[in-house]
Amino acid sequence: MIDQALLFLKGRLNAHLLLSARAADGGASEDLVQFVDSEKLDPISFKLGGVTVLMVNVEQERTLRPPDLFARPDANGTMLRIQPEIRLNLFVLFVVRFKQYEEGLGWLSKIIRYFQVNPTFDRSNAPDLGDEIERLVLELITLPLAQQNDLWSALRTAYQPSVLYKVGLIIYRDEAQTTIEPVRELELNPRTVP
Repeated sequence: MIDQALLFLKGRLNAHLLLSARAADGGASEDLVQFVDSEKLDPISFKLGGVTVLMVNVEQERTLRPPDLFARPDANGTMLRIQPEIRLNLFVLFVVRFKQYEEGLGWLSKIIRYFQVNPTFDRSNAPDLGDEIERLVLELITLPLAQQNDLWSALRTAYQPSVLYKVGLIIYRDEAQTTIEPVRELELNPRTVP
């Protein structure tokens, strides 16, 4: 599902940016948005003349957990034993690298504007979202300078104009459910206290 979510975001952003590029210069048939080249990770390199998508963290969302983690009613009211859902937030970095610095800043502005106008993707506005993903919500994350320095140090490269988004919610559900038998009889064994 993580791959589906990132492919979806990459495709949507690429389509939007290609429309902008065609409107500006009448050309641009090559993909502007690409994933990081996994052969060049140490140190990492970003494509010149484009936008690179890179997942930098995965976090479990714990605030929306149900009170009874292992029991859920189905449509008939029968209780099912099920492992709790795992809800994930993805932290996705969009890095722009162009020969002319100001051109990169222009593309960065277009990315921010696109996700400002389209902060949520669900079945109503994105039928191509994928069967397992119900909804994606994007939130702009601003890292303090110290954390930003740590991130770029971990990537082992110089800072590039970029923007970080928290993408939630990827939900993994237990497919192997078992029925919980209701308690029909209760037997008490009183113990004597000495």
